[in-house]
Amino acid sequence: MTHPISRRRMIVLGGLGAVGVAAGVTGWIAGTAGAGPGDRLQPGDTGAELAQPLLHDSRDGRLDVALTAATGARTAGRDTSALGYNGTSPGPTLRVRPGDELAVRLTNGLDQPTNLHTHGLRVSPQGNSDNPFVRIDPGSTFDYLYRIPPDHPAGTFWYHAHHHGTVADQTFGGLVGALLVDRGPDLPVVADRILLISDTTLDGAGRIVATGAMDRAMGRRGELVLVNGQHQPTVSATPGAAQRWRLINTCTSRVLDIRLAGHELVQVAHDGTFLPVPVARDRIVLAPGNRADVVVRPTGPGRHALTAEPAGQGGMGGMGGMGGGDPVGGPITLATMVTEGANSASPPLPATLPAETTPAGPATSARRIAFQMAMGGMGAGGMAFTIDGRVFDGDRDDQTITLGTTEEWTVTNTGPLAHPFHLHVWPFTVLASSDATPPVGVPQDVVLIPANGWVRLRIPFTTFPGRSVYHCHILDHEDAGMMATINVRA
Repeated sequence: MTHPISRRRMIVLGGLGAVGVAAGVTGWIAGTAGAGPGDRLQPGDTGAELAQPLLHDSRDGRLDVALTAATGARTAGRDTSALGYNGTSPGPTLRVRPGDELAVRLTNGLDQPTNLHTHGLRVSPQGNSDNPFVRIDPGSTFDYLYRIPPDHPAGTFWYHAHHHGTVADQTFGGLVGALLVDRGPDLPVVADRILLISDTTLDGAGRIVATGAMDRAMGRRGELVLVNGQHQPTVSATPGAAQRWRLINTCTSRVLDIRLAGHELVQVAHDGTFLPVPVARDRIVLAPGNRADVVVRPTGPGRHALTAEPAGQGGMGGMGGMGGGDPVGGPITLATMVTEGANSASPPLPATLPAETTPAGPATSARRIAFQMAMGGMGAGGMAFTIDGRVFDGDRDDQTITLGTTEEWTVTNTGPLAHPFHLHVWPFTVLASSDATPPVGVPQDVVLIPANGWVRLRIPFTTFPGRSVYHCHILDHEDAGMMATINVRA
C-alpha cells in the first residue's frame, strides 16, 4: 500500500520547490510502501510499573563492562527482533564518577558495522576513546577506554551506535543506553529515575519496519514511543514527595514537547550540566539528543499523564512544529504518574545549583557554518544533505582549530526543516537564535537550528586535541551526509 502525503510533508515539499517535487515525489511515495498500520506489534506491558535499566556502577575508580550489540531485544514487553545491548533496549545504565576510567568491550553481533558514541561525555576523541571513526565489523570486538576528567560535570548523558551510514537504523532499532556521571549535589528527592525516551516501528512479528526514502528525508518518527523500553508505564509517587526525573530524548528525529498534567517541571540541569538555579516550567522541549533533569513534586492522589506534543520539525506552528506529520497523531502519552498515599513533604530545593561558567573574554575567531537541504542529491529521497555545500568525508578536515582558543560560530539553516546541531567532545553555550528562544545559559551539546534561521554559539576548545565530528542529530540526515569533521590541534 502507499500512504497519503501528510500536511507536514506537503509544506516541506512546497518549501523545496514545486518543480523539484513534481519530478521526485512519485518515487518518494513508492518508497513508503510496506505493511499496513494494523500489522504492528501490540505492546505486552502497557501500564506496567516503570522499571529502571540494569545498573553497572564504577568501583575504586573504574567501571569494566561488556556490551554486545545484537538483534533479539525484549521491547514493550515482547520478545522481538529489535536491536539492543546485552539483550535489552535500552542497554544497561553505566554510572561513573569524575576521575574514573570507563572500559567498554563492545562485541558486534550485527550483520553491519557499528561503534559506540558516549553522547555529551567530555573525553578525548582519539584512539579508543570517543572516536567516531572507529569501525567494528560484524563478529568483531573492540575495547574502548574513556578517561573521565576529574573536573567533569555531574549529570545525565547517553550512549548509542555511531558508525556513519548506519546510525539512524541502529538507533531506531534500539542501540541506546543511559550514561551517568555522579558527583552531587544530593537533591532532596525520594527517587532518582531515568526516563529514556525512544521510538521505533515494529511489525506484528516484532521485526523493525523498513523506513521509506521520504520518511528518511523528513526525519523518521516511530509509531511506538517507549520509556525505558516500556509502553506507557506508570510511575508511582506519594503526594509531596519530590522525585528527580532524568529525561533523555534518544529518538532518531522526534522533538519532544513534554508536559506533566497538573504539575510544573522544575528543571535543574540541561544536557548534563546543572542550571544556576532551579527553573519551574510548564513544559520541557527536547530535540533529539537533548537531556533535561527535572524535579517533580506530586500533588494529591490521582493519575497524571506525562505527554509529548508534536513539535519542532519545520517552520510553521508553535515551537516550529509542522503538525499533522506524526504517525501516532496528536499528543503522545509517554507515562502516567500515579499518586497515592498520605502526604510526605520533601524539603525545598536549594536556591542555587553548581552551574558551569562560560570562560570570560572575547572569542579568538568567528566562523559561519551552513546546514543545507535541497533537491537533487544522492541522499534520502533524492535529497542533498550537506554542511557548507559538502557531504561528509571522514578523510577530510572541514574545520581546523587551535587548542586553547575560544570561537564564536554562527550556524545557519537554509531549509524548511529545523536541524538539531550536535558537536562531539566540546560543549558550547548558545548566545542567541533567530527565533529568540531564551538560551539556557549553560554549556550544552545539542541545539535546534530553526527552519530558515540561525543560532550563535560560543565554543571553548580548551580541553582535548583530536579529530571528531559535528552533525545534524536527525540521524537520517547525518547518514545522508549532513556531518562534518573538526580537527583541534595542539
